Amino acid sequence: MSFRRYILASRSPRRLELLQAVVHPDLIVVTPPPVSDEAGFEDCHDMPSIRQRMLEIARHKALQVVEQLNQEEQDLFERPRTLVISADTTVIVEGAGGILRVLGQPPESDDWREIVREWFLDFYIGKRHVAATAVHVVTPDGRMAEKIVETYVTFRSDAERWLNWYLLTGEPRGKAGGYALQGAGSLFIDRVEGSISNVVGLPLEALLELFAEVSLR
Repeated sequence: MSFRRYILASRSPRRLELLQAVVHPDLIVVTPPPVSDEAGFEDCHDMPSIRQRMLEIARHKALQVVEQLNQEEQDLFERPRTLVISADTTVIVEGAGGILRVLGQPPESDDWREIVREWFLDFYIGKRHVAATAVHVVTPDGRMAEKIVETYVTFRSDAERWLNWYLLTGEPRGKAGGYALQGAGSLFIDRVEGSISNVVGLPLEALLELFAEVSLR
């Protein structure tokens, strides 16, 4: 099955740019979920529970859009072949005592710089962490596929010398984990093991696999 319309359930301009790399822009419709509140990770301290929560978040995003789509188009005689795409990206670091911690986007409060500085000093500089994305694709009639992609990112040990400058750029705001691999944040990176597009927010290799999985059903 080929799709005539790909609905991106995301407000992220970076995810849109990545999707446009594999799908013609004329076929893409951006429809963010109407409710942006998401479950947190406060009770998730190991990889299985973190992965499960990420999938739940991605599914919920897609479900909101599918429900809205079904309501708006329920009277159409022939609905277009549509695929809804949602994703959730997090950064997973090792905290005190080896307990895993999930870093989302920096807070909108005025102290966001101090918080991101703490993340860099405690979890990033000279260390390796995991950038993970849960991707969920579903059709309005319920055919779905999903996958979690994990990429290991290692920061340079001398990255602290650029930290003050980086915080002043404002780039960390709105970025999972408080840095942008595709932007000035690349200065801090020593090594990336795995999908680069995954760190940005949408693993294209996995996305194409999910397209094929849903199409074959």
